[in-house]
Amino acid sequence: MLVSIVTVNFNQPQVTEALLKSLKEVNTYPDIEIIVVDNGSKIDPVPEWKQKYPDIIFIRSDENTGFAGGNNLGIQYAKGDYLFLINNDTEVTSTLIRQLSDTMNGNPEIGMLSPKIHYFDNPGMLQYAGYTNMNYVMARNACIGQFEEDKGQYDSLSGPTGYVHGAAMMVRREAMEKAGLMPENYFLYYEELDWCERIRNAGYEIHTNLHALIYHKESVSVGKKSALKEYFMNRNRILFIRKNASATSFFIFCIYFLIAVVPRNLIQYLLNKEYNFIPVFFKAISWHFTNKTDSKFLGYPVIR
Repeated sequence: MLVSIVTVNFNQPQVTEALLKSLKEVNTYPDIEIIVVDNGSKIDPVPEWKQKYPDIIFIRSDENTGFAGGNNLGIQYAKGDYLFLINNDTEVTSTLIRQLSDTMNGNPEIGMLSPKIHYFDNPGMLQYAGYTNMNYVMARNACIGQFEEDKGQYDSLSGPTGYVHGAAMMVRREAMEKAGLMPENYFLYYEELDWCERIRNAGYEIHTNLHALIYHKESVSVGKKSALKEYFMNRNRILFIRKNASATSFFIFCIYFLIAVVPRNLIQYLLNKEYNFIPVFFKAISWHFTNKTDSKFLGYPVIR
């Protein structure tokens, strides 16, 4: 089966080239095509890349269309039966793509699939071994195994999971065609969770293969904590519940958010002297008073 590997670059040409090197020198699965989308970088790396990597498909977007928009642009050029969407700040292991492809081949009910993820800077430390299901009242779920030393303790959990991980997710073309492309109005964070819900609603299962491994350079793109991340994590947490929870669950979530999340976040911002996050937090909330769940995201908010 042909696997189309799609990755998105934004102002990180050296990081992206490290991924390309691992795909070419480490990966042993032969039936692949590689598609790189430059998502509005200030300096366009595509002309140089086309000369340096003539066998790779490069696409340039003049504007940053977000995580989903960039991946969706790459998907339009993909020919594979399976699409493997990976962050540009990842590096593959030799058998990763073959193991994921074999898992897809062996179970046509699987619509999306993620491997085990280790932190690149701490090989042996888990970042992801699956997700629990979402609690729609609190808009919370848990990442299984995160920050634990990997001793194989979760390998037996390979199979159905709550959600794939956006850093590395293989999607069956047939499932994507039924469910549609990744939702673009999130722009950053939560879009892969929403996509999982849609693919699950289209009749497919969400799985992990925890014998397959990829390394992730966590938070290279937006930093471990930033105003940008704070805005989208809060805005999109609410958006996800608006789109996927029942009316009753959403109402209860709103009460919980008001009496628990708002005071907790404000106290944390004050204690940590992160005063600039306070208007960002309220901007994330206020977005929902003027926008529908399918409102097109029109670009970055003004975040200082």
